[in-house]
Amino acid sequence: MRVSVGPFILAVVLPFAVAGSCAAADIEAGKTKYKICAICHTAEAGKNKVGPSLFAGIGLKSASAESYNYSDAMKNFNHTWTPEILDAYLADPRAVVPGTKMIFPGIKDKTERANLIAYLETLK
Repeated sequence: MRVSVGPFILAVVLPFAVAGSCAAADIEAGKTKYKICAICHTAEAGKNKVGPSLFAGIGLKSASAESYNYSDAMKNFNHTWTPEILDAYLADPRAVVPGTKMIFPGIKDKTERANLIAYLETLK
C-alpha cells in the first residue's frame, strides 16, 4: 500500500521552510521592497489608501479593517494573515484570492517576499 506524503509535507514542512526563510530575511531589503506596496497601502494604523493599511496586518484576520471596503472575494477568503499565507498571496494574489480587487501581479522571487514579510512583521 502506498501512502501519499504530499499533504503531510505541505502541512508540516512548508511552514517551517517559510518561517526559516523569514528568520534569515533582510528587514532593510524588505523595507526597500515595501515601496511597491506603498503605492496603494500605508504602514500607518487605520489609514487606508487604495488598499487597506498594512500596519500590524500579520496575525489579523483577512478583510478585518473596519474602515476599508474589501472585495467580496477577500471577505470570503476567511484566513488569518500568517507569514505562510502572506507568502503565497504575495507570490500570486489573484490565484490565492480569485476576484480580489488587488491588481498587483505578485512578487515571484521567494527571497524578496521573505524580506518584505520580515519588514511587515515589524509594523506593530
